[in-house]
Amino acid sequence: MKKRTVLSMEQALSMPSATLRFAQLGWRVIRIEATPFGKGLPGDPNRYIGANVVDDDRRTYFIAPNVGKEAIALNLKDPEGQAVLHKIIQELEVDVFCCNTLPSRYEAFGIDYGTLKGVKEDIIWAGVSAMGPEYPNVPGYDPAIQAMAGYMELTGTADGPPMLSGVPMIDLKAGDEVFAGVCLALAERAETGKGTRIDVSMLQAAASWLITTLPLLDFDCDPSEITRCGNEHRKFIPTNAYPTADGFIYMAIGNDVQWKRLSEIPKFASIANEVRGTNDGRHKERESIHKDVAAVTIQYETKEIAADFAAATIPHAPIHDIPQVSNLGALRDKLTKTATPEGKTIRMQPPAVDIVGGKTELSFPAKYSQHTNEVLSQAGYSDEQRKDLLSRGVIA
Repeated sequence: MKKRTVLSMEQALSMPSATLRFAQLGWRVIRIEATPFGKGLPGDPNRYIGANVVDDDRRTYFIAPNVGKEAIALNLKDPEGQAVLHKIIQELEVDVFCCNTLPSRYEAFGIDYGTLKGVKEDIIWAGVSAMGPEYPNVPGYDPAIQAMAGYMELTGTADGPPMLSGVPMIDLKAGDEVFAGVCLALAERAETGKGTRIDVSMLQAAASWLITTLPLLDFDCDPSEITRCGNEHRKFIPTNAYPTADGFIYMAIGNDVQWKRLSEIPKFASIANEVRGTNDGRHKERESIHKDVAAVTIQYETKEIAADFAAATIPHAPIHDIPQVSNLGALRDKLTKTATPEGKTIRMQPPAVDIVGGKTELSFPAKYSQHTNEVLSQAGYSDEQRKDLLSRGVIA
């Protein structure tokens, strides 16, 4: 696999999560942050979120999305800073440029596709924004888009308030769409020699996942089918989290055959009746079914119920906390790792898929502007030129 060079004007999570996937492939990823201005802390605000790890600008929330990357600081409000960016693209033969700033800033910063295509004809350009370039001044924040895209309406108990997902799903979805789009664009470039512009709207990407709800509008659905239902499944009964003597277990009955196998387990014989033999019938008695199942599961420890379900080939899973997830046999040896400057190993999320040659140990995130001198030197700037740019605030 050819190693590519990605230059990314990124902050927060949506774009850093995308470029992390390139770093996991072993590609060179250089993140651009702004030079200091005003009294604010310099660079990506996420640098300063969470507990201090090794220094003030590499805190816990910043680590995982930014391992394996280099960091430079440019003043892209200054035409000379833009000229530096363009020279880096040319001299380092950058394959992909990414950004997740407001679309209204693209031209002002000299990072719009038209400008960068003029710098390097075959560049692949990818931008993430809240609602696409047609809405250039709307900021893209995961919780706000979860609310706007209906995710909060679909999350939580039926009689409770709307809720956010436990993970920043839309940031990560947008990042994955960038990754997929860039891979497709590289394949097309290999055939045509042409670059591509990729615009990822967080709202549209999120709405693309409404596959089990939005189409129901034109089927005159009952309102209960497109709102919150807690841990239940809207269609398959019974599917839910059920209490056990020592915790909870999740069970998912996906068809009538599985229901039959469930009701044939001696512990659960009492839950069966003639009406419940079909999923349509179980819909009619969904509330009483959930109560009946819970009345059984609460009497036994999770491992005993899990053993019964496994023997009957009933889809199920214990509800793990995050430490338990990190120790799952299917994941434990696939976790990515980094090491602090002092040598402490930090376990992180696994790659999404196993790729031959992919990197599972990545360098610790760079300090703010750590690689500015190195990258500019590679782009042909002399020591004197770099000192001059630094003295005038073009770089940091």
